[in-house]
Amino acid sequence: MSENKSNESNESIAPGTPGTGSPGADSSGCIPGGHTPAVPPASSPKSSDIPAAAAQASPKETAAERASTDAPDSASTVEPVDTAKAQRDDAAEARALAAKSTLPSPQGALTSASAANTTLDAKSSLAAEVETATQAQASLAAELENATEAQAAEAATATESVAPRPASSLPPEFTTAPDFGTFRPPPIPPDSPNPNAPPAYLRNSDSAWSVFGRVIKARARQIFDRAGQRITQRTLRIGVSARIFHPEPGAKGLRGKTLQYLEESIAHWVMSRDVLVFMIPTVGHQGMLHPSNIRLRDYAKQLDGLLLQGGADVSPQSYTEAATRHEWPGDRVRDMYELELLHEFIEAGKPVLGVCRGCQLINVAFGGTLYQDIATDVPTAGVHVNEQYDQHRHPIRFPDGSTLVNMFPGHREALVNSIHHQAVKTIGRDLNIEAVSAHDGIIEAVRYRRAPFVMGVQWHPEFHRAGGDELLDCTPLLDTFLRVARETRF
Repeated sequence: MSENKSNESNESIAPGTPGTGSPGADSSGCIPGGHTPAVPPASSPKSSDIPAAAAQASPKETAAERASTDAPDSASTVEPVDTAKAQRDDAAEARALAAKSTLPSPQGALTSASAANTTLDAKSSLAAEVETATQAQASLAAELENATEAQAAEAATATESVAPRPASSLPPEFTTAPDFGTFRPPPIPPDSPNPNAPPAYLRNSDSAWSVFGRVIKARARQIFDRAGQRITQRTLRIGVSARIFHPEPGAKGLRGKTLQYLEESIAHWVMSRDVLVFMIPTVGHQGMLHPSNIRLRDYAKQLDGLLLQGGADVSPQSYTEAATRHEWPGDRVRDMYELELLHEFIEAGKPVLGVCRGCQLINVAFGGTLYQDIATDVPTAGVHVNEQYDQHRHPIRFPDGSTLVNMFPGHREALVNSIHHQAVKTIGRDLNIEAVSAHDGIIEAVRYRRAPFVMGVQWHPEFHRAGGDELLDCTPLLDTFLRVARETRF
């Protein structure tokens, strides 16, 4: 179809017309510096709709002629521009070209008339295409406007469905912007006698300084309470005197050395109340390989209580008597060590609990004396020791005025484990008798009444099972000792 139209166009031009082979045109028929009309790719002109004479136009051809080229990329590279401006530019260019065509040219009037006709045909075709594009753009704008109106109507419908209540029915605080710059005090009760009165938690005589003083006082009290709570809840530390094993003549190894130790049961009995146990070693001996400035006084300051455990006999020299039998000399070294330890803890105001030998030592410390052997010195007395050791028992009773009556309510007599062949003979000064043997009246417990808690029991509470139904449960005795240790720890 495009070939027939090209032929017809070529036949309408006389042979030998100079315009058909003008040297100023390129191979595609496009003139440099021309203007490309803004039309959509679908409406770009086809080669069949453009006269053949336009393909051979001179360099002076109009923008309409360049837009009618047969090049395939001329339609796909069109950039959208302002349609009205393009029309005005094309009209101005057409008038200028028409004016030039009326001037005489050296090539003759035929050439000018042919070029003018070609230009007018191309201009008419371009104007038709521009009008079509303008109509398409107007149609697209109308469609967009209709879509926008439909979307706005849909949004208005959704808003009405979410909030059906009109704005006029909402409270004022929801319809007006909040005013954060206005002070709004709390409402005053209608029955208030004085609307200008201070709050109820303030006193009428309060000033800024009085309130500040109470704040500082409350903070200080809180700090002291916390500090006191941390101190009072600190785990108790109880010291236990050491048993001493003296070197044996001619022995080698450890038996040739002085050993200090404690019996396991006494430590576990004290630790059963979740306290720390420390064995206190002897100090200050002459001839030590490693001298130290630590004294027993330092242990009395750092520990919360003292427990004197059982062991060897108290030496008769400690209460200014001679030994009646050579096999019972006692342990003079340990006596001196524990007597000093006892007085240091009493001087520090700390509680002391003596067990077996410890009870006898407390009596000696305050000027009392001992039976060196119960079986020899008191023939009518019952048996207080035998080879069964911790399996041996005998009953005791609490005399009137004994603090053990309050410590063990409901018990005036009890069964205890007794392992001792020595006993209190004459009571020391400021000591009270707390318990005696039920069969022979041998003193089984003493208490120093000029201290918060200094008590000695002749039996072994560490061998009594807690909550047992046979032997006396001595847990109240331990709890009383630890309670006083907590109260006198400072």
